[in-house]
Amino acid sequence: MNSEISHKIKNRTNANDIFITPLKLSKYAIDMIDYDNNDIWYDPFKNNGSYYNQYPIECEKKYSEILENKDFFDFNENITIICSNPPYSILDTVIEKSISLKPKIIQYLIGVNNLTARRIEMFEKHNYGLVNIHLCKVFKWYGMSIIVQFEKDKESILTYDRIVWK
Repeated sequence: MNSEISHKIKNRTNANDIFITPLKLSKYAIDMIDYDNNDIWYDPFKNNGSYYNQYPIECEKKYSEILENKDFFDFNENITIICSNPPYSILDTVIEKSISLKPKIIQYLIGVNNLTARRIEMFEKHNYGLVNIHLCKVFKWYGMSIIVQFEKDKESILTYDRIVWK
């Protein structure tokens, strides 16, 4: 069954990137972040607002949503925290754009297999350390998901190497 699903995902021609995060999981992710009232929260992929609507009320908040003609890739405002569930099919460009906005925290819910050494290195190259990881399972989503939180100028909790062991 899982190999059938994997094969279909691998060979599809159109990405299926709209997966609404359960409200309780969005809130759990938000609560993982240590923030102050001066922070500016940003949801690049608002959709129904499962993240955006639960951001701390005392903080300023901004969003993008392609369905409202507010494209993330056109956004260039000052923000301090990104917290959302991005489209997995364009994850590399999402990471690049997120880093270019220079927030102090970037936190995304992604598929567990999407956290690769190369993507971690994309963050590390710009002095973002991986400071928190949370594995979770969402009913009807394929496989495990993971909340990853990167912070500017922080040491990573993860160690790894690129040695090919034999």
